[in-house]
Amino acid sequence: MYEAREILPNVRVTEQIPLYQTSEASMTKMVKDVSQTTLSSNVESKSVLEGQKLPQYLAALSATLGALCLGGVLGWSAAGGTSGEKLAEQYNITMSTSDFSWIGSIANLGAAAICIPMGLMMDAFGRKRSMLMLVVPYTIGWSLVIWANSVAMFCVGRFLLGFSGGGFCVAVPVYTAEIGEMTIRGRLGAFYELMLTFGTLISYILSPLIPIYYLSMTFAVVPLIFFTVFSFMPESPTYYLMKDREEEARTNLLRVRGPKYDIERELQVRKLALAEELRYKGSFLRAMKTRVAIRGLFIAYGLMFFKQMSGVNAIIFYTGSMFSENGSISTDLSTIIVGILQVVATFISVLTVDKLGRKVLLLGSMGAMALGMFSLGIFYYLEHIEVDVSSITWLPLVSVCFFILVCGLGAGPIPFMMVGELFSPQIKGIAGSSACSLNWLITFLVTRTYNDLVKAFGNYVTFWLYGLICALGVIFVIFIVPETKGKPLEQIQRELGAKTIPASEDIILTHS
Repeated sequence: MYEAREILPNVRVTEQIPLYQTSEASMTKMVKDVSQTTLSSNVESKSVLEGQKLPQYLAALSATLGALCLGGVLGWSAAGGTSGEKLAEQYNITMSTSDFSWIGSIANLGAAAICIPMGLMMDAFGRKRSMLMLVVPYTIGWSLVIWANSVAMFCVGRFLLGFSGGGFCVAVPVYTAEIGEMTIRGRLGAFYELMLTFGTLISYILSPLIPIYYLSMTFAVVPLIFFTVFSFMPESPTYYLMKDREEEARTNLLRVRGPKYDIERELQVRKLALAEELRYKGSFLRAMKTRVAIRGLFIAYGLMFFKQMSGVNAIIFYTGSMFSENGSISTDLSTIIVGILQVVATFISVLTVDKLGRKVLLLGSMGAMALGMFSLGIFYYLEHIEVDVSSITWLPLVSVCFFILVCGLGAGPIPFMMVGELFSPQIKGIAGSSACSLNWLITFLVTRTYNDLVKAFGNYVTFWLYGLICALGVIFVIFIVPETKGKPLEQIQRELGAKTIPASEDIILTHS
């Protein structure tokens, strides 16, 4: 039971009932009162609302150590050779190209399997505890990979590694959004993609320097470091409010905002937002059938489809094979250059996405990706028809580097970012998780079939196919994808066809 208290200056709740039992009319009035009060706040109140940034950055960075490990999982395949020959030699295991394709791609099935269950785990056990629990399959997975003596052991280990990594894919954005202030939430959310690409780069750098066995041992330490560091970080205040543990929510919010922060204001706003979600959860099935939900799912699924069917993860997983016959530069150095470009491009996207907009970056990114794939296909076609390509051996490296750079600017990070903007609160959890699952399933399909496509049709046809899909993605973005830059959830939902939208925590805090 909540006692009567001042929610904000000049706004009081006099009914001694839990927020989730508040009627629709009174809830609407409370949200309106909060919005009107925050809109009229003066400069002094704004300075009080400004919390310390360092604790928020530390909590977000420690959470994304799980993404760093996942980056190592994704980049690990490049260390195995163009068709697994290095892996087979170092482990003294008989391995076919098809076997290596399974080893490289099965991690994506593990990631797809955990996405929806992870949302249920976070609500049941908490964001922090659920992420700490992921250390167990991470550790078992790396142990199986390190001491593997068969293709089956590699596959089981890689599945478990993908299982843990997919869990972080769902949990980290939720955690960083719930512990971060509105002014830096976008930046905190982008840490996941940055750490993911950084982990891939580390794998690329270490793979030519140390055996795969020691590379696996190196990344096996990362989950243990994460567990040690993240154990000292606070749980999400929103989770404690969901469990009606307000004092613990207040304590943890104080840890990430600092002692001078006016936490009562934000606590009450969060309680109102949660009450809104609870009020609308009863209409989940009805909401999923609405025009706005169907359009949101179509856009989210479409973005995930075109992102992954562009072939980006085939290049990340099998970067070494892109340059096996390059001659002008070593395969290992080429791989490292690609990894660096991936990190740089993602960082640039973080700085520009709120200035240029989602749609502009997606259009430019997918159009340029199509150009990169077509040029790569042209090189291999010329080689196929036995044209002398000795003067353009640089073209594959330039094409792949260009592709990775422009993908990191838009098509790489933006689909995940937009998934959080397309759905109303009552369906965001399931809808977002299902989009993540689709992303990993398509990633599995692409990485599993890449070697088979090359073997059946040749490099040039494979890359032309990826380029055609990128070109179709441009059309999809032009006619289907809305611009969401600088728009609150309510406006985006109205533009997708919604009539009435519940007030959200974000729109209230934006006006603070």
